[in-house]
Amino acid sequence: MQTPTSPKVGLTLAAIQLFFTLSWTVYVIFLPQLAAQVGIAKEAVLLILLMDQLIFLVADTAMGVVADKSVRVFGRLGRWVVIATVLSCAAFLLLPLVAAQGPGVQWLFLACTVVWSVTSSALRAPPLVLLGKYAKVSSIPWLASLSFFGLGVAGALAPYLTVTLRGVDPRWPFALSSIALALATFGIVWAERSLKQGAVAVTPTVEAASDALLKKPPVLPFLAAMALLGVGFQVHFSLNTAPLYLRFAQPAQLEYLMPVFWVGFSLLMLAASRPVARFGGVWVMAIAACVGAWATWLTTVAGSLPLLVAAQFVAGGAWGILMMSAFTSALVIGRTGREGLVTGSMFSLLALAAFARIGIVAAQLNKDASLVPLIAWLPTVAWVVAGLVLLAMARLLRGQRSTDSA
Repeated sequence: MQTPTSPKVGLTLAAIQLFFTLSWTVYVIFLPQLAAQVGIAKEAVLLILLMDQLIFLVADTAMGVVADKSVRVFGRLGRWVVIATVLSCAAFLLLPLVAAQGPGVQWLFLACTVVWSVTSSALRAPPLVLLGKYAKVSSIPWLASLSFFGLGVAGALAPYLTVTLRGVDPRWPFALSSIALALATFGIVWAERSLKQGAVAVTPTVEAASDALLKKPPVLPFLAAMALLGVGFQVHFSLNTAPLYLRFAQPAQLEYLMPVFWVGFSLLMLAASRPVARFGGVWVMAIAACVGAWATWLTTVAGSLPLLVAAQFVAGGAWGILMMSAFTSALVIGRTGREGLVTGSMFSLLALAAFARIGIVAAQLNKDASLVPLIAWLPTVAWVVAGLVLLAMARLLRGQRSTDSA
C-alpha cells in the first residue's frame, strides 16, 4: 500500500515530536526541584534519569511491537496512541501537583514518573509505523525529515527554556506542555485516516524507481552502527559542546550558541531527503557519519569561535541526516509488518546511548582528568567506526543490485 506524499502528515508528526521533546525538556529542568520537594536527595536525580532511560530501552521496542499488531486493523493504532498519550499527559501533569504535597509521597512521585516514561514511548516508534505501512516508499525520507524537524526545533528551544523557566511555578509549564502534546497527538487519528484513504496498489514500475531505497541492509550491523552513532551524539552534544564553547565565549552566551547544532540538524536534514530517496538511506548515512566525524574532530581543534560555530552547524546537520536516513532505512528493513519492531529497536538503542551518557556524568568520569581527552575524542572515533561499517554495508547492497540486474 502506498500513498502520495502528504506534507500535512509529516507536519502533524513534527508537531507531536516538538511538544513531546519540549515536555521532556521541561521535565529535566524541573526534576531536581520537584524531587527535592518530596524529599529525594539531589544525588538521586541522576538515578531517576537513568531509570527513565532503562524504561525507554524496554518500552520503545515493546511499543513498536504493539504498533505492528495494532496497525493491522485500520484506525486502531491512532486511537491507541491517543489513549496512551492522554494517560502519559495525566501522569506528567500530576508530577508538580504530587511534589507540592511535600515529603512522604516519594513513591507516588516515582510511580507517576514511571507511568509517564512507559506511556510516552507510544509517541516514538508508533507514529513512524504509519509511514512505513502506508506511505509511498520514495516519499518516506521527506515525511521522516518533516517529522524530525520538530525534534530539531525543540532542541534549539531548549537552552531558551532553561533560562526563561528559571523561577517559574512548575505547574504552569507542566500543564501547558501536557495540553499542547495531547492536542497535537489527536492529529495522528487524522494522519492514519489520510494515509489509508490515499493508499493505492504498489506497481512494479514505482518500486523499480526506488530500487536503491528498497534494498534492505543486514539488521545487526545496521543496529550496531546506530548504537555507535547514538553514543557519539550523546557525548558530543551533552558533554563536549558547552565546554568547547566556553573556550571562546562567556557562560551567558551559551543559550545563543547551543542551538547552532539544532539549526544545522533541521536545515541540512530537510535538504538531504531527496538524496536518500535516490541513493538509499545507507549510502547517505555512511557519508553523513564520515562528515560528522570530521566535524566533531574540527570542534575539538577549532582555534576560533567562528570556526567552532561552523563545525557545530555541520555536526548538527550530519546528525539530522543520520536520524532521517536511519529511520527511513529502518522502515524499509521492517516493511511490511515489522516496522514498529525495527524502529522501536532503534529508539531503544538511542535510549541506551543516553543511559551511557548519564552514567558517565553520575560516575563523574567526565571530570576525571585522565579521561577528559578520551571523552573529547570519543564522538569522532565512534562516528568513524560507524561510517566504515555503513560504507561496507552500502558496497554490499550495491553488489546485490549489480547481481540482481545481471
